[in-house]
Amino acid sequence: MSQHATSDPFDPDPRRPEPFEDAPPATAPAAPGNATPPAATPAAAPSAADIKRWRQYLADERAEASVYRDLAQNRHGEEREILLALAEAEGRHEAHWLQLLGDQAGRPRPASLRSQFLGFLARHFGSVFVLALAQRAESRSPYATEPSATPAMVADEQIHEEVVRGLATRGRNRLAGTFRAAVFGANDGLVSNLSLVMGMAASGVGSSVVLLSGVAGLLAGALSMGAGEFISVRSQRELLAATLPTQITLAAAPSLDIAHNELLLVYLARGMSREAAEHRVAERMGLRDCDCDPSLSLQPEVPESRDEHEAVGTAWSAAASSFCFFASGAIVPILPFVLGMTGVAALVVSAALVGLALLFTGGVVGLLSGTSPATRGLRQLAIGMGAAGVTYLLGMAFGAVVA
Repeated sequence: MSQHATSDPFDPDPRRPEPFEDAPPATAPAAPGNATPPAATPAAAPSAADIKRWRQYLADERAEASVYRDLAQNRHGEEREILLALAEAEGRHEAHWLQLLGDQAGRPRPASLRSQFLGFLARHFGSVFVLALAQRAESRSPYATEPSATPAMVADEQIHEEVVRGLATRGRNRLAGTFRAAVFGANDGLVSNLSLVMGMAASGVGSSVVLLSGVAGLLAGALSMGAGEFISVRSQRELLAATLPTQITLAAAPSLDIAHNELLLVYLARGMSREAAEHRVAERMGLRDCDCDPSLSLQPEVPESRDEHEAVGTAWSAAASSFCFFASGAIVPILPFVLGMTGVAALVVSAALVGLALLFTGGVVGLLSGTSPATRGLRQLAIGMGAAGVTYLLGMAFGAVVA
């Protein structure tokens, strides 16, 4: 861990360690037990702004360590150890700010709203959303521009982002197949049915016709999405299954003619180098009793172990997600008409509700991908409103032509 030496004219020992080190000051007695040694006396008294900022850092470090510990309670094995190690690292950062504050630490301050929200999710859900939020929080650490933070602390936060990214990736893989269908279905339902409602209303038809069209669009779209997703995922699985090697090489190898050995062609066709292919052929023909060169012992005929969190997902889960989420999205634009609203007021309320839903779904995608929720939400909103606006103009034109 890198250290930062500071020089103090009032310090009898200029080699005094940073607060981040474990050794006590030369003039102080050894810290009992696990107590943290006192910090070096700063060259200048900290300002009120410094103290306020350090107290906030202290509160946030405590909250983040608690988040990791709460997440660890719902994990086992390696993941649990990783999360506890992250909590321990946040504890070292907490000790750093305590040392700088000394007697001015005061009463514990509340953590930032972001840290409090993370803690709530970790205690009650412990899902991939928490890790995605934690990843983003680590990436936005203020320590890079904080003169009172040590270089080791800055490096810690950068490494923490990558550690949390790795943990979050496992959860993202679990959601990948079904989540893709769910997000696509919800956004398609929102945008397509809003466009349908806007287009029908712009054409001049009555509110009852608009409502009927919206309900028809909901049912037709949900059924189409569910059936289409089932077929697409099933087809994808069948395509992948067709590419998996079979065990025929094991059965046919003993009967092959060594002089005209076509087993070599099998391995070459699968992308192996000639050297590796010849090595594998010799093994299959029984010419090698053992793997003399394990680096060449590729076994393409043995299917690789599948990740338990396979990204493709199942056809039924994808179909069900698409159906349900399309329906949940498609019902939003027709809610004002269901509640008896008519005319422009119903269209405005419908567009507003859909806009909020698009912002939410885009924000969720942003959170899970570790990017800005606001940017993703605004992108979804722009695309959805753009499509609805174009459809409204086309509906007006169509209504004028028919009239």
